[in-house]
Amino acid sequence: MRAASPRRISPWQGRWRSSRVSEESPRLQVAIIPVTPFQQNCSLVWCTRTMRGALIDPGGEVERLLGAARQQGVTIDKVLLTHGHLDHAGGAAAVKRALGVPIEGPHQDDLFLLEAIAEQGERYGLKGAESCLPDRWLEDGDTVSVGEITIGVRHCPGHTPGHVVFYRADQRIAFVGDVLFRGSVGRTDFPRGNHGALVESILTRLWPLGDEMRFVPGHGQISTFGWERKTNPYVSDLALGRE
Repeated sequence: MRAASPRRISPWQGRWRSSRVSEESPRLQVAIIPVTPFQQNCSLVWCTRTMRGALIDPGGEVERLLGAARQQGVTIDKVLLTHGHLDHAGGAAAVKRALGVPIEGPHQDDLFLLEAIAEQGERYGLKGAESCLPDRWLEDGDTVSVGEITIGVRHCPGHTPGHVVFYRADQRIAFVGDVLFRGSVGRTDFPRGNHGALVESILTRLWPLGDEMRFVPGHGQISTFGWERKTNPYVSDLALGRE
């Protein structure tokens, strides 16, 4: 959980291109929609060939998210969750109920958080937040499909024990939840948080994806792994004595 910029549908949309993939290949397109007072970045992602898509971390404001999908002409096929905190998963049950779609992710180690969403919502005053149970737990190395597109999964514990990251290697884009931010990293003072595990996840699961990998954080602005390796005061090569 982390506060971010004023609520809006981000103009940051795009198709990430790579010379290794032909123009005839299906592309992943993204619209970032910050939701709830936590201003959590929900990502509407879809396959440009099939116009089938997914909502990554629908933390709330479900009608607004579904309206954004309709506006783009996207049919939502599933919900993808990076982790079990209410600001990321609080609207997942409502999306599933409205559309009859499955929830995939996070890793099973976040079950205790998903079960506590309704209680946490009352505590934080987040109306409509519901507990949920995924239809599919994810493991490191799994893949998920969005239309004709395959997206990779990395298990990145630390912020939460069951946190996962979604990435599309050929388009150099990752959806990292609350593992990494522009200029910061995820909090680890929540139940079962572990700062050492978080740093290890970033070093061994994210950095190997390459410096050019752009990432959508759970809150705030996008960045690249390369920029964070140079400038992030918590996990830069200089900060960790790796230069």
